[in-house]
Amino acid sequence: MNIKSISVFCGARSGNDRIFEESAYNLGKILAEQGIRLVYGGGGLGLMGAVATGALDHGGEVTGIIPEVLVDREMAHTGVQDMRIVKNMSIRKEQLIDEADAIVILPGGAGTMEEFFQVFVAGQIGIYQKPIAFVNTAGYYDSLFELFNTFIQHDFLEERFLELIRKVNRIEDVVEKLEHFTPVKGRTREDIEKGHSRN
Repeated sequence: MNIKSISVFCGARSGNDRIFEESAYNLGKILAEQGIRLVYGGGGLGLMGAVATGALDHGGEVTGIIPEVLVDREMAHTGVQDMRIVKNMSIRKEQLIDEADAIVILPGGAGTMEEFFQVFVAGQIGIYQKPIAFVNTAGYYDSLFELFNTFIQHDFLEERFLELIRKVNRIEDVVEKLEHFTPVKGRTREDIEKGHSRN
């Protein structure tokens, strides 16, 4: 898969460990060095600001997408030339997804998870499929992957859909993992009925 643009979902906060911000900055640097356009939520603070600054400091192309209500609150990154101000969060999320060939998820909170689950559910249904990489900085997403296993154990998620996701421990490996993505057949009525028959 030839990846030309990546959307990064991440926190507008920095978290309580410097490694989160350092990892975000390094991701931006790597994307710039590989000629991959960064698409992100437009903020200048937290991990959002770090990933954008990492790309900009190394000559990368950056597109920010931020809703009107958050322009002041998240302090839109002043160094991003391609800053798109949209009406609301829903439009922001749609554009973040539409603009990218792949998705990278850094540590974040509820907003980051909302963005992820929209892409993940769309992949299961077969509306579209984009490879997703979780950057598992300091084991941040280990518990989420345990939750996925709980979904599978109780037949609320088919194991094959985990092929849409990569858990990556090293920033340097992110792009390579995404490039080796293979689409997964979307869920059908028959798949759901099979699950019912086992209950």
